[in-house]
Amino acid sequence: MTLGELLREAAAGLAPASDSPRLDAELICCHVLGADRSLCFSRPEQPLTADDEAAIRALLRRRLAGEPIAYLLGKRGFWTLELAVSADVLIPRPETELLVERCLTHVPEHAQQALCDLGTGSGAIALALASERPDCTVTAVERSASALALARRNAEHCGLQVELVLGDWLQPLPGRRFHLIASNPPYVAEHDPHLRKGDVRFEPEPALVAGPDGLDALRILIAEAPAHLHPGGWLLLEHGYDQADAVTALMHDAGFTSVICHRDLAGQPRVSEGQYPGDAP
Repeated sequence: MTLGELLREAAAGLAPASDSPRLDAELICCHVLGADRSLCFSRPEQPLTADDEAAIRALLRRRLAGEPIAYLLGKRGFWTLELAVSADVLIPRPETELLVERCLTHVPEHAQQALCDLGTGSGAIALALASERPDCTVTAVERSASALALARRNAEHCGLQVELVLGDWLQPLPGRRFHLIASNPPYVAEHDPHLRKGDVRFEPEPALVAGPDGLDALRILIAEAPAHLHPGGWLLLEHGYDQADAVTALMHDAGFTSVICHRDLAGQPRVSEGQYPGDAP
């Protein structure tokens, strides 16, 4: 069988499971062949070995079952970086780039500030910040040892310096303060029907679910952040599209000022931020 023949068959077969069946088929084929996607257009007549065809079909079956393409390929692009991903971490998503963009507005170029990413997962946010603000010290905290190992692998691959700390939110950082704290924490309610749909069925539940209303982790972060921020420091949080009012209210109650929510490219309220004006109590 040639590459072109298998691509046509695969794209047709994936149509029920994917919004982009042809792209998925191309990515899987090129991943197995160790080739660039241009091969699909330049050499569709290339014959496939029996081993390559078997490996491609095995991945296609997993994709047809709904497994995310990022897990099948073991990588995902985020910001300007290519990151390794696995079922131990959430797949970095484009909407989280808004969180990075908002962080950068509060950190001037060449600033020597201390930044912190809580619940770093693959390291996406921390590494994006480190890549854009190399004069800053970036600390990333993660409670999953396997996720932290993946973040370390990504830091090494990207050639970026990030302090990686094992622990739960701010608990492993007693007495330390930062100019900015960012987090994309779990924020899905435990009985949300979306947990049974799409990619999230395969992603780690502890990185997704945060109590009956999805706000458990956000409450902890907002309550604990003031004791770990320098005066004038910023807290930035990604949250669900329907949680903006609750999150901004919690931030106001915790003493944050200049609280505002920003919308993602889909127009959904996605990132809330606030500034802590003075010393923590």
